[in-house]
Amino acid sequence: MESTTNLELPYILPSQAQKHVTHNEALDLLDDFVQLTVLDRHLGTPPATPEEGARHIVGASPTGTWSGHAGQIAVWRDAHWIFHAPFPGLRAWVADESELFCWSGAEWRNLTIAPEMIENLAGLGIGAETDPGNPFAAKLNNALWAARSTAEGGTGDLRITLNKQAVTNVLSLLFQSNWS
Repeated sequence: MESTTNLELPYILPSQAQKHVTHNEALDLLDDFVQLTVLDRHLGTPPATPEEGARHIVGASPTGTWSGHAGQIAVWRDAHWIFHAPFPGLRAWVADESELFCWSGAEWRNLTIAPEMIENLAGLGIGAETDPGNPFAAKLNNALWAARSTAEGGTGDLRITLNKQAVTNVLSLLFQSNWS
């Protein structure tokens, strides 16, 4: 075996001449992958004047020197582009979007879940799928609603409020068996 299993870092072999070359190549690979931050993930054309060490996730329809490298990591080093195929689980911070992505084996998936992303959801399913008539669905055996204590900044009270639009609208709480 001449390289490591996961990052394919080259081993320095006992009889090898110029061991520093192999060592430097391994350092470059570590520099490319560890704490991976890319500038963007949508470019199809390489930047005209990239800075040394600049990293990008190549866009879906690359041209020029990036042609044939869609989804790969492009690194500008020593005045040329070096490409690395991503491996499942590889994570990259995409600087221009301020979001974290992960390579699934087929695509880069967004891993960032910011509070603004879960506000005003069209539906929320916990162990169940939602539908237009049931935008909140939960399939579970137990549920707990607990009051926030005064030590946590709450009042210690717990109120559940059910509100309807008008007197003529229905407000009900149904207890069913076998969906009826």
